[in-house]
Amino acid sequence: MEDNRYIEYLLEETMKHHGTDLHICVGSKPLIRVNSRLRPIEGTEIVKPPVVEAIVDQYLSEKKKMELERNKTVDMSYSIPRLGRFRCNFYLQRGTVAIAIRSLPLEIPDIESLRLPEDVLRFTTKKKGLVIITGATGSGKSTTLASLIAVVNKEYDYHITTIEDPVEYLHKHNRSLVTQKEVGSDANSFVSALRGALREDPDVIMVGEMRDMETIAVVLTAAETGHLVFSTLHTSGAVKSIDRIIDGFPLSQQDQIRSQLATTLEGVITQHLIPRKDREGMVLACEIMVMTPAIRNLIREGKHYQINNLIQGGRSDGMHSLERELAKLCKEGIIDEDEARLRASDSQLFDSYL
Repeated sequence: MEDNRYIEYLLEETMKHHGTDLHICVGSKPLIRVNSRLRPIEGTEIVKPPVVEAIVDQYLSEKKKMELERNKTVDMSYSIPRLGRFRCNFYLQRGTVAIAIRSLPLEIPDIESLRLPEDVLRFTTKKKGLVIITGATGSGKSTTLASLIAVVNKEYDYHITTIEDPVEYLHKHNRSLVTQKEVGSDANSFVSALRGALREDPDVIMVGEMRDMETIAVVLTAAETGHLVFSTLHTSGAVKSIDRIIDGFPLSQQDQIRSQLATTLEGVITQHLIPRKDREGMVLACEIMVMTPAIRNLIREGKHYQINNLIQGGRSDGMHSLERELAKLCKEGIIDEDEARLRASDSQLFDSYL
């Protein structure tokens, strides 16, 4: 089978079985992730080194190959018209290249189809500030980001700039002008792309991930100077996100960052994708923290540990407690109690809601 036909066949099988990820690794059959579990693609053989080498030659440009050699990992995006768009990660293991491919729908899903609470829409109406989406790898952060940007694109006459590595969802110009930068091809780094974006008259900036202290500092400055910024963090809750941002800076800067965060942060959405009880896919459970004067004061004073209490009692402000959402999904028979308890931050609180 030709190299491009081989990959397309594997991706067809992935999509046919509603898989979210495809793994190609020497010494193993191609594996797909279905309902959060890995399983081999039926009828395939164990992958040999020449197969992977041929895929690398076929899909990576010389520039990307040099990046793989230098950094031992490289990302790219790839589209097949009838199947969808895919985010590919090439990485080294045991001296050979392995490939992890994540499937992305061609169409950007809307908020309702993602089962996100309507309260997340309030963040799209803001004129400035920072909105963070958090969660583990594979929890749908990029999809939620894309859906929120699509809402802004439909409702407002703005200039929206996205900075991603790689570009995942393609946005068409609607009421807004949407410019999309890919780190590596359109910019050297998140920081240089962000600094450049601030000179390009944006209203809304979407940063794929706040990876380091320098990026976080520029994001906070952008949010402080009148831009609405959406970004993601690999954390598991609003409080942990705040801790992660502040702790990433030297002690001498932490008071300033705490003050900036208290002023600019507008909300945090935390996502968990949980296998359904009937094994027919995954369901989203999320926690939403909406900034209130009380929460801003707690951040300024460094009393982040008290924020969870305000989330639990903040339903009238549009907040959603993770434990309450998990208990609701259990009561509706959508997810298993054990799966829910694994994800609850406070298992006693979860039991009380249940």
